[in-house]
Amino acid sequence: MEKSKQKRLKVRGWHVGSTSSFLGLRPEEATLVEMKVNLSQALRVRREDAGISQSALAKRLRSSQSRVAKMEAADRTVSIDLLVRGLVMLGATPRDIARALGRETGAAA
Repeated sequence: MEKSKQKRLKVRGWHVGSTSSFLGLRPEEATLVEMKVNLSQALRVRREDAGISQSALAKRLRSSQSRVAKMEAADRTVSIDLLVRGLVMLGATPRDIARALGRETGAAA
């Protein structure tokens, strides 16, 4: 969130905190959440850039369109392994995956 927006909210009496503090996540849990969000975002971007539908990716993964939608939404029921498998199916290299993991989303901050 932008600093100016945080300031305006604080002036109006709102408490501005992080997702981690709101959910009471330990640092290692917050890290896993951020990793999952990063991989999910990378999956969606790579799929869209390739011009592939969720259904087509699901077919490649031997899964369902709704499962791919959950993957792209970083649903708690989706494993990091499945996200990585989806990225590899879309041609991601280990370096691409590492880059996605290293990106800061602020999801866990």
